[in-house]
Amino acid sequence: MSNVAEDLMEGAPEIGRARDALVRRLIDVLALPSSNVPPQDRSMGSDILLELLFGASQEDLALCARRLADKSEAPRRLLRFLASAPIDIARHVLEGNDGIEDSDLAHVAGVGTPEHRLLIAQRKQVSAMLSDVLIDYREPHVITPLLKNRGASLSDMGLDAVLEISREEPDLCRLLLDRPELTPAHAMVLFWWADPDVRRVILTRHAAERMELIAVCSDVFPMMAAEGWRDPHARKAMQLIERRQRNRDAIEKSQFVNLEHAVETAAKEGMNARLAQEVGFLAGVKPITIAKLLSDKGGEGIAVLCKATGLKTAYLKLLWKSLRRPVEGEAGEPDPWFRRVLHCYQILSVAKAQTVLRYWNWSLSSAYSPTSGMVDEEDGPQEGNYSAARKTAALLFGGR
Repeated sequence: MSNVAEDLMEGAPEIGRARDALVRRLIDVLALPSSNVPPQDRSMGSDILLELLFGASQEDLALCARRLADKSEAPRRLLRFLASAPIDIARHVLEGNDGIEDSDLAHVAGVGTPEHRLLIAQRKQVSAMLSDVLIDYREPHVITPLLKNRGASLSDMGLDAVLEISREEPDLCRLLLDRPELTPAHAMVLFWWADPDVRRVILTRHAAERMELIAVCSDVFPMMAAEGWRDPHARKAMQLIERRQRNRDAIEKSQFVNLEHAVETAAKEGMNARLAQEVGFLAGVKPITIAKLLSDKGGEGIAVLCKATGLKTAYLKLLWKSLRRPVEGEAGEPDPWFRRVLHCYQILSVAKAQTVLRYWNWSLSSAYSPTSGMVDEEDGPQEGNYSAARKTAALLFGGR
């Protein structure tokens, strides 16, 4: 380079200073309250600034994000761009700006990283729609703070999705218990893969005694009897509500004197498919329900079965022994696992145990076929989406 050229370069201003100044001036304008800037100027300034930010340095992007972090009136397009930036920049907007809307946050969740979704889940307010979007990614590290967030709302479908995920992520089970949106229907599904402590809470907190339902529907029973119980849907519904648990008609057809006799025989011979079906028949539950109860590793469902059908503690022990499970541990002390099941039996009232058992029987048998899995042939087009029984079976057995 010639000496003349070098002299000219030395006297030239630094390239980019004007651009940096322009970016800062535009940020200053947009950071002002909307009452201080005409909306037309504000909109035009935002458009210009956004064009400049496309090629801006990380420092300028971070400056803009920090200045607009608490400006809820900042233009949406600009906030969406900043929230989609690398996480160190996006953090300022995602954590501090209340003005960015759900549709923009849903977009950020889609184009961003798991860290972006985590910050969205931790915002002061998260709508049910936005929660659904976050849950769809099935990321436990995002779902966990979402469930802990008291400012987050969960939809019924969102709860269904989290329930399914919790089967593989047991830490979510306890968090689900504390969600105000959790219904008895959800809790009764969660029971099957929850740990003993969670199961105990479910049985004591979410089991109703259904006394009001029994009282209100008492006059329907003779109507159903007069019709010969021909309406299958009404019959299933009344089976959930009615007071009586044991199947009285089954005693006349059974080779056993009563349910106690069947349990005694199972304890002597060992539980097999024939005896299990007979126990379920006498207890007033369907084959799929008794199979689920007797095969459950936890065993709390067996406590529910015994309390609901009026079986005494001695028969709980016999039923437990029939499954080749130990009642006593070392030094004659009760086996720890059986002790938990016995405690569950003791804290449950008969009415609540019946409600739980009836709900399981109603939901599982209404929506499952042992040969074809989920039963779809007779469903209406909406039943799979809205029926509690269908959703319960889908979560337990898989399906639509």
